[in-house]
Amino acid sequence: MFAVLPAVMLGLCVSSADGASSGKVTTGRPPDSGSAVNLVDYTDNDGAASTVVLTGGIGDFGAAVSVDANGAVSPDHDGGLELTLSQGSFRLDVVELDRHVAAVMSTFPPDRTTCSGTVSATAPTPIVAGSGTGAYRGIKGTFTLTVTIAEVDARANCGPGSAFLDQIIVTAGSGTVSRA
Repeated sequence: MFAVLPAVMLGLCVSSADGASSGKVTTGRPPDSGSAVNLVDYTDNDGAASTVVLTGGIGDFGAAVSVDANGAVSPDHDGGLELTLSQGSFRLDVVELDRHVAAVMSTFPPDRTTCSGTVSATAPTPIVAGSGTGAYRGIKGTFTLTVTIAEVDARANCGPGSAFLDQIIVTAGSGTVSRA
């Protein structure tokens, strides 16, 4: 359905005062108290994997993969989104977000002339309790994420069930994150 949550939580800080690269990476560790964090995740297919970047209260980057309740890779996007970042990992519960995406995709409104279209869905997306590792051990909070899907479909059967020729899926939003 969507390979999202191409989850983005940490940024890379490598500039020195004179603008030259210092090669130093800042910690991705979330603050003890609530801090605003932005997440951007993206992919060009319906697969389980995506790329994620986090900015704001957390600056980090890495890969995201759709997983089921047991942590196994799930191309159905019906459980969690595991973010594996440079400073650790944590999981987002995307069940509600997936329900919203499925609802808008069931009535995907392609332009019949170009057989293309864009849909968006938004939902609260909590961090799964106890899922943090490394710098994210004890992380808690909730993001409000929006999945936007833009695609061009095959003309042979232009409609909600059409095969897509190309697409981009972007998941983006913000939330308040802290450590337990």
